[in-house]
Formats: sequence, C-alpha cells, structure tokens
Amino acid sequence: MTFDLGETYEAYADRGFELHAKHLNPQLPRVLRTIGMDRKYVRAEGPYLYDDKGDRYLDFLSGFGTYGVGRHHPVVRKAMQDVIALDLPDIVHFHTPPLAAALADRLLARAPGMDRVYFCNSGTEAVEAALKFARFATGRRRIVYIDHAFHGLTTGALSVNGAAEFRKGFEPLLPDVGIKLGDLDALARELKRGDVAALIIEPILGKGVLAPPPGWLAAAQKLLREHGALLIADEVQTGMGRTGKFFAYQWEDGVEPDIVTIAKALSGGYVPIGATLTRDWVFKKVYSTMDRVLVHDCTFGGNNQAMAAGLATLAVLDDEDLIGNSARMGDAFTAALTPLIDKYELFAEVRGRGLMIGLEFGKPRSLKLRAGWTALQAARHGLFAQMVVVPLFQRHRVLTQVAGDHMDVIKLLPPYVIGQEDVDHFVAGFVDVMDDAHKGTGLMWDFGRTLIKQAMTNR
Repeated sequence: MTFDLGETYEAYADRGFELHAKHLNPQLPRVLRTIGMDRKYVRAEGPYLYDDKGDRYLDFLSGFGTYGVGRHHPVVRKAMQDVIALDLPDIVHFHTPPLAAALADRLLARAPGMDRVYFCNSGTEAVEAALKFARFATGRRRIVYIDHAFHGLTTGALSVNGAAEFRKGFEPLLPDVGIKLGDLDALARELKRGDVAALIIEPILGKGVLAPPPGWLAAAQKLLREHGALLIADEVQTGMGRTGKFFAYQWEDGVEPDIVTIAKALSGGYVPIGATLTRDWVFKKVYSTMDRVLVHDCTFGGNNQAMAAGLATLAVLDDEDLIGNSARMGDAFTAALTPLIDKYELFAEVRGRGLMIGLEFGKPRSLKLRAGWTALQAARHGLFAQMVVVPLFQRHRVLTQVAGDHMDVIKLLPPYVIGQEDVDHFVAGFVDVMDDAHKGTGLMWDFGRTLIKQAMTNR
C-alpha cells in the first residue's frame, strides 16, 4: 500500500470535530462550538489563517507564542526541506551532532553569562531540567515560584505552577512554595529557611501579562545570591524577541540569571524544541563524572530537524530585524490603545512589552453597564473578556484569547512579522466591539447571557 499524506488529509478533513470528540479531548470541540470558533482552517501564512470559505483571520494567538516568525516562513521551511534531503545520521546518542553544537553556540552568543545548553522537546521539559539542575547544583530541594505563574503541566513544572485550576486534583506535588509577585519580604522569609534552591519566574507572567515592579528582579537576584540560591528565568513565552529584546529579563539592568529556559518561538513553528541554558558550574555539578553522562537526557533532544528549525529562526530574527519590529509594533499598539481607556469605562488598562500585550477590563461606573457586569462576575469571573474575544473573532476575524482563567484580561501574542496595517485592523475591530459593549444591549450582551447559562451549568 502506498501512503499519500495529501489523500489522508483530504479523507479526514471534514471529520476533525467528529473524531476529536470521539478519540481525543472531547471538551475541545464542545468549547469551540460554544464560543463560535469552530472553523475549518485549510491554509496558513505569516500572521494569517485561512478557512475553507476563503476568509482570512489575523492570528493574535500564534500558537500561544510559537509562531514568532510567522507560519510557514520560507527560510525555516527550506531549512526543514534541506535537513531531510541531507540524509544525516540522527538521534545516535553516542555521537556529537554538528547542528546541535551550532545551535548551542549561536544561542549562547545571545545569552551573556550562560555557558551550556541542554536540548529537549518543549517548554515544560526545559523547566523540568531547570528544576532538577537547580536542586542538584545547590543540594537543596525547595523552589520558590510566583502566584499565578505558569511553567508547564508535567509534575515538576506543575509544582511551581501558581494556577489552582491546573493543580486541582493532581496533588500532592513537590514541596515548593508560591509568593506574590513583587513581594520581596516573602522571598526573604523563604530564603532564611536555608532550603531554597532557586526562584523561578517569568519576567512577564503569561497569565494576566503581569510584570514585577521596576527593580524588583534585580533586588530578588541580590537576595538569592546572598543566600546561595539560584535565579531561573522562564523565557519560554517571553524569550526569542517577544518583548522587543531577545530575553525579557534584559529590560532590567544588572539581572543575570543562573538558568534560562526557552522553547516555543525557537521552533520556527515546525519542530517541537526546548532548551535550558545554564552557567558552567551548574552543568558540571549535574554531569560531574563519566558515569553521569546520561543522568538527565531526552530521546529526541538535539535532533537535526529541531536544530535546523532553531538555526533558521535565529537567522530570520536577525535578517528581518524582527526583534526590532516587535518593539516597534508593541509601541504602535500602546499608542493606539491607551487613549481608549478614557473613552471606554469598561476598558481599564493596557500593559506588557513588545508583542506581549494585556488588555484588562474593569467594573464600569454607569448603572446601566454595571448591572450586566455584575451578573457576569457573579456567574464566573472573567466572562466579560470572553465576551470581547468572540465578536473580535466572528465579526473581525481576529483570533485572540483570554490571558488566564478567572481574569478579565485578553492577551495579544501576534507573530513578530505583523505590520502597521495589522495593528490598525485590530484596533478598528476592538473599537467596534467596545462601542457595542457600551450600548449595554444587543448581540454581545445576548452572548454574555449564553455564557452565564453555560457557567451556571458547569458548576
């Protein structure tokens, strides 16, 4: 039998929802139908998705930040074709593959203070490595994390995940401890116990798009150094140029992590990849002798296709000045959206850096709007943000999503390749949706009542 991928795709193209409901996560098609996002996408390019009706959608979710260089970038695609055509030996393990060496060399050149790289398959695996390395290198067992942080969903990463909705039902986890973002006194109290291996932190929290107060990260690093603990910067979503610098921690002077994790955009959108960057002494503690050569390892880590994708992605970031574009387009969003805070009483704040942007909504002043807002909050905190997401998608074909459970915050994570026309398209759609929301009646609030019924049913 001859296998034909195109024929297989066509045979299943109209059965995605049916078979996902039957064989995969049954809640996914149910959610998509409830919120009106059940589209059949047939093509993707750059920052756009195209459905079977020929409609184009502006992708401001970008695979939760995976498509930094856009979908199907020609340079990354050619690298994928080239690496397959070369017939290279791969996943030999007892071998030192040149492409892994090349990607490590070029990543470390962008990460002052980092000396070594461990390659794996995903962000959560990169975090798992970071936690293990920090514990072994310091001889301590506890990790301090930030409340509401998201570092992944495997058991170790879940132990430093501050989101209760992900932890529920999976305890007991590792004996780690959460502190509030910006609470230096709480960090000092935990460090005084003498058993903290590290603080792990996203320089900008993905859940809610929240940054620590200016200077806090440097102050936390000073405390950690004084107590012999490490700083782990989780740059899985914020790294690779997302915020307008290669790493988000570089926005604060003097911050020099001991371990950095990256993934998502490093893949070029083609092959899963994660990387844990460390200082030399940390790595040498873990891999201290020849009999410990495989003490922490990954079957597919460093495979040629992932390395080729990573190398091509780094080249595209440089050749097209995409990190600079991320900063410029982020400024364009801020300039266009900030004045709308005074125009719309339901719109409370614009925050973030570069192309990691949070739009927060808040309780309105007028009695007419406050009644609807209160009803939504009583049913489930965060429903208003979903009320904004859906018409942005259905009317203006802009794909966004809320920034976390029980939050009235939308997160924008567009690819770095967007231009001013894409910013203008989003802003025009956002203005239309907010105009509708401030009428206090109409289709948007009808959908809000549907969400309330759904929330009450799920209780």
